[in-house]
Amino acid sequence: MAQRWGLRGQSTLTLLLACLLALIPALLIGWQAVDEARRHFATRYAEQYTLLHMQEILAPVSRELALARRFADSVVTREWLDATDDVERRDRFFREAEGFRDQFSGDAYFVVDHDSGDYYYNDAEAPESRQPRYRLSPDDPEDAWYFDSIASNASYNINVNVDGKLGLAKVWLNVAIRDGDRALGMAGGGLDLSRFLDDFLRDRAPGLTPMIVDNRGAIQAHPDRDRLALNSATQRRLDGDVPRLQMLVDDAAQRQRLEDAMLEARRRPGTVLQLDLNLEGRPRTLTLGYLPELQWLFVSALDLESAPVFEGRWFWALLGALALVLTLLMAGVAYGIERLILGPLRRLQHSAQAIADGDYASHLPTERGDEIGELSRAFAHMAGQVERHTQELEATVRHRTRDLETTNAEMAAAQRQIDASLEYASIIQRAILPRHQLETHLAGHQAVLWRPRDQVGGDIYVFRATEAGYLMGVIDCAGHGVPGSLMTMLARAIVDHAILKVGADDPAAILNETDRQNRATLQRESLPASIATNMDMGLVWVERDAGRLTFAGAKMSLYASDGAHLEVHPGGKRALGQKRTMVHENHIMPLRRGWTYSLCSDGFLDQAGGEHGFGFGNRRFEAMLKRHADATLDDQIAAFEAELDAYRGDHAQRDDITLLCFRFDTPPDDGALAHASPT
Repeated sequence: MAQRWGLRGQSTLTLLLACLLALIPALLIGWQAVDEARRHFATRYAEQYTLLHMQEILAPVSRELALARRFADSVVTREWLDATDDVERRDRFFREAEGFRDQFSGDAYFVVDHDSGDYYYNDAEAPESRQPRYRLSPDDPEDAWYFDSIASNASYNINVNVDGKLGLAKVWLNVAIRDGDRALGMAGGGLDLSRFLDDFLRDRAPGLTPMIVDNRGAIQAHPDRDRLALNSATQRRLDGDVPRLQMLVDDAAQRQRLEDAMLEARRRPGTVLQLDLNLEGRPRTLTLGYLPELQWLFVSALDLESAPVFEGRWFWALLGALALVLTLLMAGVAYGIERLILGPLRRLQHSAQAIADGDYASHLPTERGDEIGELSRAFAHMAGQVERHTQELEATVRHRTRDLETTNAEMAAAQRQIDASLEYASIIQRAILPRHQLETHLAGHQAVLWRPRDQVGGDIYVFRATEAGYLMGVIDCAGHGVPGSLMTMLARAIVDHAILKVGADDPAAILNETDRQNRATLQRESLPASIATNMDMGLVWVERDAGRLTFAGAKMSLYASDGAHLEVHPGGKRALGQKRTMVHENHIMPLRRGWTYSLCSDGFLDQAGGEHGFGFGNRRFEAMLKRHADATLDDQIAAFEAELDAYRGDHAQRDDITLLCFRFDTPPDDGALAHASPT
């Protein structure tokens, strides 16, 4: 017993010594943490104070500014300023102005006639007057605010000023009125300066100095009214004459930092910036936020020494009480843990380690009648349960593994069957493409880029050679993949039937007949609304002997270029099979030797790529055609494909792509027509 008491005393003494040794760095760290927390909360408080007051300033001033702009932009105001001698317009204006005056929170409005310089002002203090209060003069320094404002490009400005002629100190909302480049005058309202500053400083917090400055730093609102930059909107005043925020900073480097922060705040409206500098020789933390609607900066200068973030009188008492409580808890916890928990748990730990190693026969200390004993018995029961569940889980895993292997084998077989079916469908689709016929009849005069998005696609191209000429074209069916490929088979059959019925030399008739047969075959009322059956198609009939080309298109254009010029011949605005029908017409044009003619499905134009993932687009496509028009057709196709891949980058192919090009530098082999195919 004495030995155990000695060990307990030694452990307590050791723990006490460790706490004493840790006390000094703990106090230093704690004081640093308290100081950092104090600074953090103070700066966050200043930031929230700035954001809140920005909104409190923005709401009333924005309302007044919006009302002033409505007043200035009123048709009645503009009509009267355009003809101030018109009695009827004058009467209508003053009646409407009184309505605006009732809405202004300052119960006042003013208007300036630019041609005469007459200044009209009315407020609630006196009966309405329709006579000018005074006349503005460019030579009068007190009137410089108007002439500088009207000469600038700004549509409005907010000017804190004392009107010496009226004897009024207000925050003036000046809105310029122009008719194009001609100045008509100015109109607006005014907030009472004293009331505005009282509202601004109503809930001023200790240690915080709020200010409002304009873009140049001129102080518009400050607790010290002697610092206000009155009439700061007048550009004629020298910078040294205007009280500016920058003038409160003595250090040139800090002044430049302040200028940079003001510029950054204007670039990022809605955010609050912070910087530390000496303001009037004393360290301050400045928070800045920009109000773009008013073109004002709200600035809060925080004095960390004066900001009441923490109260010292309760801080030290709390720290002492906490130290005492921690000491008592330390002593009691050290004894109780060692006596009642740590010893028994070490024995339990040894048994648990044996179970973790797979020895489920290990005996646990279950002889105690307290919670440790209950924990030991529960642990022993859990060990038995774990042993049984482990055995059951191993059996289940073996069974599930066999099931998964069987399922995977079945899925692999199904996938192989699907892949084989798609490969077969792809072979069939490629077989109906007239690539061989094009090579036979127009070797060296044609080239094709055919790139389905999937293994099979919804784009095909057609060709028919007769003794009189050649019919060729591109068909873009709705959808891609397997549904698109089924539509191409149907489209091919319908187009072949249409050619047999109306002939190969009338592309517009072929389009109209194809549209009719498509509607008759695929009746929209029997199909779900989500199923699209429309087709884009472009057909060209080439008469080489006559030097003539006939084109008709349904939402597909024909492009022609010789490298120096580019012509775009648009097709009809509606696709075949759309809900609204249209009659397609032929466009007959000369067949120019050396010019490259191109038909393209919209998959090329809509392909996403570039930095922002936009489509390839008509402008880029037309420039590409013109740039490569002098190359051979095979080189053109290679260049088009390379340029498309470079633009696409990592983006997936969005749709099927078909591009058919042909050119007649020399007449094609006439003997080829003897073997003309019905393809």
